[in-house]
Amino acid sequence: MDLGIEGNVALVTGSWRGTGAGIARALAAEGARVLVHGLQAGQADATVAEIRDGGGVAEAVHGDIRTDQGARQLADEVRSHGAPVDIVVNNYGVADGTTWDDGDASTWHASYDTNVVSAIRVVDAFVGDMRARGWGRIVFVATVGTTRPGERIPEYYAAKGALPSVTVSLAKHLAGTGVTVNCVSPGVIATAEVVERFTRTAERRGLPTDWPSVERMVLDDVMSNPSGRVPSPDDVGRFVAMVVSEPAWHLNGAHLRFDGGAAGVVT
Repeated sequence: MDLGIEGNVALVTGSWRGTGAGIARALAAEGARVLVHGLQAGQADATVAEIRDGGGVAEAVHGDIRTDQGARQLADEVRSHGAPVDIVVNNYGVADGTTWDDGDASTWHASYDTNVVSAIRVVDAFVGDMRARGWGRIVFVATVGTTRPGERIPEYYAAKGALPSVTVSLAKHLAGTGVTVNCVSPGVIATAEVVERFTRTAERRGLPTDWPSVERMVLDDVMSNPSGRVPSPDDVGRFVAMVVSEPAWHLNGAHLRFDGGAAGVVT
């Protein structure tokens, strides 16, 4: 199936590594011109090189979207490339926080600013151009923790939990404009950092350290799911590519759990 995004310009925030890099690679594989975002200059260069080596079209952009000034810098740099943004994937976020005993107002505000307000800054920068052209795609990347939050880092889960509500509200605001808004909530993802962390855990336990064995340990001890697998960043990227596709034009205001069924809920 032709996803209909060839030649579209896609900005993926926080795409210099991890899940964001997987999303960037997947969109590039579908023919999109991908703007690979880093907070600092040079941060996205390696991912850009990887995409180009694979035959895709990618350019590095940067701006610290945790601040108003950084978001303006990103918008200016993106526009300097001469093409309007058609797709925004708000992937950037930080799974950080404290505990219920140690957190205070500053930690809660910081997590909300990082995981919610930074995405709103990016939307505000580019949604006007999408509306003017009558076509656009906005995706917020949340987490399985929006549905099944843990006891630790409550600031993070509360912040990410706001994104499905933001999605529905923004979709209603953009009704009839040709711009859709959806939220994708992955479960555990086999990023390089996750693989390394759990491989070290397996080694300490005296368990096999090949990925199929480590993956089994993750599913048994950390987060089981009916699919029985842990997705890679590129798996998440291919799902996001479907969400922003032209055939998915009627998918709007949805909270889509890409967790293999780990949330275990009906809605």
